[in-house]
Amino acid sequence: MKRLRRYRLARAAALVAWLLVLSGSALAATSYIVTNDDTGFPFITGVSFYTIDPGGVLTLKGQVQTGGYGIGGGYFGANRIAVLNSGQQECVFASEAATGDIVGIRVHTLNLGGRASGSPTDTGTSNGIGLVAGDHYLYASFTDSNTIGTFKVEPGCGLSFLSDVSVTGLAGGTVNAMAIRGNMMIATYTDGSLESFDIAGGIPASHGDRQHSTAAVSSQGATYPNSIDITSDGHYAIFGDTSTSMVVEVSDISSGQLTPTLVHTSTAAISSSNVMLSPDETVVYVINTQGAAVTALFFDKSTGGLSKGCTSPPIRGLSANWSYLAGLALVNKTGNGGGVYVAEFGSTSGIALVNLSVSGKKCALQEVTHSPFVDPNTTGLLSIGAFPPRAF
Repeated sequence: MKRLRRYRLARAAALVAWLLVLSGSALAATSYIVTNDDTGFPFITGVSFYTIDPGGVLTLKGQVQTGGYGIGGGYFGANRIAVLNSGQQECVFASEAATGDIVGIRVHTLNLGGRASGSPTDTGTSNGIGLVAGDHYLYASFTDSNTIGTFKVEPGCGLSFLSDVSVTGLAGGTVNAMAIRGNMMIATYTDGSLESFDIAGGIPASHGDRQHSTAAVSSQGATYPNSIDITSDGHYAIFGDTSTSMVVEVSDISSGQLTPTLVHTSTAAISSSNVMLSPDETVVYVINTQGAAVTALFFDKSTGGLSKGCTSPPIRGLSANWSYLAGLALVNKTGNGGGVYVAEFGSTSGIALVNLSVSGKKCALQEVTHSPFVDPNTTGLLSIGAFPPRAF
């Protein structure tokens, strides 16, 4: 009888353990669109998590309040959300510009893992604190102090501040966007200049290649690179420009340094402040931030060349609900991405869903009928992300 009881207890324990494994697997399989709500004082800011149904419809699961305050605005390219899925850690990091710190959220439990501030002089209260995360380090662009802070990613999505470095554009421009691939970081500045850094040791060290972009020079400063993406092999850097037309620039960085950018222009839309490569690197998604549209350009990964793709009809709600389109997240993590989710910045902030269809060298972008999805926790949405993120 005792042996039978021990057997039943062991079997029950094994069943519980298996259910826990299944539960953990289910949690790990959950996909989210996340937003840095960037809410200003006196309302506590936070990060909102949306689940995604098979048709792409977003449902607000809830907001994780992060305890500080945002500013409800800032630079388009300074992404205030960084998503980490390293196999060891699954985290969402968000900056709180008014409070001046960065928080980590554990994706599986949707609770805070930690928070950290930079040095006492690191601030971004005017135009935000941009973020980019690697497996071991997180970097923050403090737009007021013109510094890049380095934070070590700790277990449980914690952060510890290591140091900061002072940076500036060639004409005194403010640090804006950042992107990393391997041991290289690239930053843009608001005066139209670019710079790359060696991050092999964690702390960014300039390569000494700071330069104005080709489009910034030819337009006499009327155009300047804003957001950045980098190909999976680290061969090309792609820049989306803030401009009165659509301007996308590409630099060959295979030498380990920036080279003069090649420029792709179009009058099909206005501005191009946010860009992202598709998972298969055949498409560059361009958010026409002041033109109420999304553009897809075909990209040749072997040459770095861009060619004409397609532009969506106007995204619904301009002026009535929102003023600018901003950050983006991919619909799918494979192939050409299937389209994008796009942040709508305005009094009624939301997330638009624009699907992409491709046939040969032709494509079409179309906002779906049930778009947008309102974010009730913010009136100034600029930065969104996806968990899990793109593989590179």
